[in-house]
Amino acid sequence: MSRASGSRQAPGAAAPATNPRRESGNPSGWDRYVSVLERNRIPANQRRWYVLRAEAFVDAVRPTRMGEVSVGQITTFFPRYAREQGLNEWQFRQTVDAVQLLLVDLAQSKASREIDWDFWKEAGRALDAAHPTVARALTPDEAVEAQPRYARSTEQYPLLKRLARALRARRYSIRTEQSYVDWAHRFLLFCAGQAECDLAQSDVERFLAHLAIERSVSASTQNQALNALVFLFREILGQPLGDMRFGRARRPPRVPVVLTREEVRALFEQISGTTALMARLMYGTGMRLMECIRLRVGDLDFGHRLVVVRDGKGGKDRVVPLPERLVGPLEAHLQEVRRLHEDDVQAGVGDVQLPDALARKAPNAPREWIWQFVFPSANLSKDPKTGCVRRHHLHEATLQRAVKQAAEKAGIPKRVNSHSLRHSFATHLLEAGYDIRTVQELLGHADVSTTMIYTHVLNRPGVVPVRSPADTI
Repeated sequence: MSRASGSRQAPGAAAPATNPRRESGNPSGWDRYVSVLERNRIPANQRRWYVLRAEAFVDAVRPTRMGEVSVGQITTFFPRYAREQGLNEWQFRQTVDAVQLLLVDLAQSKASREIDWDFWKEAGRALDAAHPTVARALTPDEAVEAQPRYARSTEQYPLLKRLARALRARRYSIRTEQSYVDWAHRFLLFCAGQAECDLAQSDVERFLAHLAIERSVSASTQNQALNALVFLFREILGQPLGDMRFGRARRPPRVPVVLTREEVRALFEQISGTTALMARLMYGTGMRLMECIRLRVGDLDFGHRLVVVRDGKGGKDRVVPLPERLVGPLEAHLQEVRRLHEDDVQAGVGDVQLPDALARKAPNAPREWIWQFVFPSANLSKDPKTGCVRRHHLHEATLQRAVKQAAEKAGIPKRVNSHSLRHSFATHLLEAGYDIRTVQELLGHADVSTTMIYTHVLNRPGVVPVRSPADTI
């Protein structure tokens, strides 16, 4: 990975001094740091920016010497410096890289060995306007306009916006809304030149055939496209589709990727820090990826050892067990998050995005501790609608990448991803003798037939008090 990727000078930003200030008592310190930059092939025009970031860290931890800095001093610096300087995504990554070179390559700090540097380089990744967490706060029209790929289809905006408004009014999830609008856009491009009133069922059949034959899409993708067009024709165009020659594709059953208990242990040995806590929480509760990412402080019930999963798939809430062995790490993690939140509040940027119209009903709620994300981003984001500066949750790609890399390091010969932790949770519960209905409730499945895919052992009748599998490894 190139350390200099995306590291360009910010437009209008004042360049730091060409000759950096040397540390007191160590006149050659910064010269040696520049040599480190040269060895790591940092381009010459970017080195002074690296020096500026590193110098800011030195100033922030004074009078502590570089070899004696603590983990807390390092991790506290990144979000605070990003907030004070208004860093964007690549500037944040550059800052982490600069401090890593300073502490690891130059100072050889003991604390730096405990830092998950890859995590911090991803922790400042911003959520763009099309991300579901951000898009749900936009109106349907604004959500359509925020998609760059629709920029050349301005004449189709009216139809796409009408579709988005209809989906939002019927309380479809934001991901379904985005998916349906995107398929409608692709369909309109496929039928380029046709007026809205001329669109017909035969066009839908041609489009589906194109997806299956020329694009070789999967059965689930083809069915998703059909569902979107069925809604478009029925609700927006007023032309319900009848029996088509090209119907719904049969989706073949797929066996989920399930890790053995030994593989789970091996995976967790290769992952550390915040991503390790998130991965263990997913395995210990069976939560989906975004359910874990969007977890809020008030959803953790330490007294009853429960986690309330709110607004899960289908808009449903459910309760899952909080693993006993994760209580201590979670409480320690929340202490750090609370300090970050209190710093944000003092700086006037302590708001968090709330679901639905809760912010209007309770104006003070966005700054309340219980509404903060358990896994917040290390960088602030600007709301595209209101201009309000907020701290969103971590980008889901941070955890996805960490799990995949950990599986590769552990030598697990399977296609492991974050969802494999949920599959393993369900399978290990069934292996332990828990009832299929209990597992169904914990996973949030509407139909037990969905849960049956995990049936690898005989079921035990009745409901057994659930103990998380995370407490048995």
